[in-house]
Parts: sequence; C-alpha cells; structure tokens
Amino acid sequence: MTTVVITGFGAYTPLGETAPATWQAMLDGVSGAHTLTQPWAAELPVTFAASAAGDPASHLDRVQARRLDRSTQMALISGKEAWEDAGLVFGEKNDSLDEDRIAVSVASGIGGLNSLLDQWDIQKEKGLRRVSPFTIPMLISNAPAANLGLKVNARAGIHTPVSACASSNEAISLAIDMIRLGRADIVLAGGTEAVIHPLPINAFAQMQALSRRNDSPETASRPWDTDRNGFVMGEGSVCMVLESLEHAQARGAKIYGTLAGAGISADNHDIVEPDPDGRGQASAMVRALKEADVQPADIRHVNAHGTSTPKGDVTEAGSIRTALGTAADDVIVTSTKSMTGHLLGGAGAIETFATVMALNTRQIPATINIENLEPGLPVEIATTLRELPEGDLAALNNSFGFGGHNVAIVATNQNQSR
Repeated sequence: MTTVVITGFGAYTPLGETAPATWQAMLDGVSGAHTLTQPWAAELPVTFAASAAGDPASHLDRVQARRLDRSTQMALISGKEAWEDAGLVFGEKNDSLDEDRIAVSVASGIGGLNSLLDQWDIQKEKGLRRVSPFTIPMLISNAPAANLGLKVNARAGIHTPVSACASSNEAISLAIDMIRLGRADIVLAGGTEAVIHPLPINAFAQMQALSRRNDSPETASRPWDTDRNGFVMGEGSVCMVLESLEHAQARGAKIYGTLAGAGISADNHDIVEPDPDGRGQASAMVRALKEADVQPADIRHVNAHGTSTPKGDVTEAGSIRTALGTAADDVIVTSTKSMTGHLLGGAGAIETFATVMALNTRQIPATINIENLEPGLPVEIATTLRELPEGDLAALNNSFGFGGHNVAIVATNQNQSR
C-alpha cells in the first residue's frame, strides 16, 4: 500500500497566525477564548468565543479580501503557509510538480455563512442593487477549496466534504485515498470554519450546546471536568500537504510523519446526540487501525474529539476503551479543544495537526481547565503536558459530527525526517 506522508503544515487559529505559533501555544496550555467585543455580542446568551488570533483580511490584498468570505481568507493563509512549508511556491507553477497530479481536499462544515447573512442584511436594509455580485462565490461551501486550487494549480480534483464537525478529517481521509488510488501525487488538505456571528451563536445556545460561562471564557472549555456545560465556539483554518512517500523523497521534502489510515462510520442514532454506547465511534477507530495495519497496543496517544459536553465526553472515553481494549491502559488522551474551542468543520484538521506534532516532538499538550476530573473514566486524561517515549509510535485523532458522522485518523512518526 502506498505510504502517505505530511510535508507541510499551515494554521490560522485562535492560538496563533501560523502553525508553529499554534503548536507552541498548545504546549504552553494557552486558551484562545475571550469575551467578544462586537456590539451585537452583549445581547446574546453567550458572549464569548475563540476567535482567530488576528485579522485574516490584513494578510490579503484589500480588493481580494472583500471578495472572499472569512472562512476562505483563513484557508488561503493556512494553505499558503502549508504549501511553502512543503518547499513549494504558492500562486505560481512549480516545475517539480505535475499539475494533473495535484489535488485539493479542504472542508467546511457550514461554509460562507457570514457572507450569506451579511448580504441578506444589506438587501433588506439597503435594497436589491446593493447586494454584491460576488455573494454566491463567497458563500458556497467549496469556495475555500476552489480558491486554493487556483493558487496551487490543482487539476487532479478539488473536493469539499461536508459532514458537520467531522468534515475536515473526512477531507484528510479523502486525500489519503486519492494518493493511494493513484489519482494524485500531492494533495493540499484540511479544513476551515468562520461562523462567529450572532445567529449561529444564538442557535447553538438555544440548543444548550454552548457553555454559558460568560464570566470566565478562558476556562469555559473543560473536557471531562465534572462542571463542563457545553463547547466553546471557535474559528480558524489548518491545511497540510500530503504526498506519497516516493514523491516526497524524490523532491527532497522534509517529512513530519505518516498518515497511515482512516476509518469512517455512522451512528444511525440521532441528528445531534451521539449513540450513548459509542458503537459507531469505536467502529471508526477499529477501521482506521485495520487500514493502517496498526495494533491497539501500538497506539500511545489519542487526540479526542472532546468537546466539553456532558454526554459527548463520557461516550467518547468509553468508545476509545472499546476500540483499544486493555491496550487503552497505556494510552494518553487529550482534547486540544480545551484551548482552541471547537472549530466545527475545521476541528479535525487542527487536531490531526496536533496529533502529528505530538508524535513528531514526543509531547502531548494538556487538557486545560480540568478542576474536577470526571470519576471512573476508562482512559487516562492528560491534565498536564506529557512526554511520549522514544521509538516508533502511533496515535489516533477522532472527529465526530452532527448527523452521526465518525472519522478516525491514524498517524505515526515513521518516515519522519530525522
């Protein structure tokens, strides 16, 4: 089976405007959540979120920025960083690459919602003729992937999986498949989301899905804490460059690690709540292990979906135990959502990045904000920065989404450039 490796990372997140800054903040246990300063926020039941660390429009040409939704702006920034981190030129032809063998697989769970709602307000308040002619290209869910495809000259395919909070891990899974099936040599993959807007915040709040810890945003996301009361809305984009090992070695690219396999399943239980027995989640993990040809005992770390919801956290802890069996005794589990908040369709990408970097550096970021750990959990939760042992290691990243979508990715540190 073709080996798929990661040769570049880019990130624009609540923790930093680059991949290195984001990773360092994770190691430092920094929270990206804060009280929103927009005038509309004060009227909402939830007045905080984990916004991106900077203004993505400031990184782009002014005219270009006006024609792109915020989700696409952030995808272009993270995609450029990933492409250049892989030793390639962004926005120009790379003579070392065959354009017919370049693909893009970048997801968004909701798409250009800011553009849609903003233009609807303009139409109501200012009239039909004031609506931007760029509205449709801004709001379509495939806009981030399509704009990235134009920049990297992708002709092998441009794809946008949409499966709620599992979207970007599904995009990464698709990228792995494209390389293994011989449809592409190199794929720019990942996810993006930007829906910190009064309607989605209020809608999630009305579902009782968001934490209402308005007096302490930085401590609101607390997976597996007995006082957890919902997730924290986040935004951002993470992209990565995936290649076949042969292709990467031929051009002398550095290698962060290997994406060894992916598993996908569906709960078939409820549109919002996970199946309480975790069967579908465990199935995705088991399928990922099988595809990766990895045994449960090889897994030493899990970057969990871990959203800080009362039901979700306990269900996932149980499903990890079910999938790994007694090997779970030697596994360290963490949730970086305790710092980043929940990037929705971008969650899998930032957490796959964190999983690979944990193996690469042998450091597991802590799950911050745990004051009273849920008793009786069948897995070990990292409440402090933890070290991984030497040797060849494997890890899992889980993403689960509304609709019962489950995607698990297996990463290893094999083939990492030493």
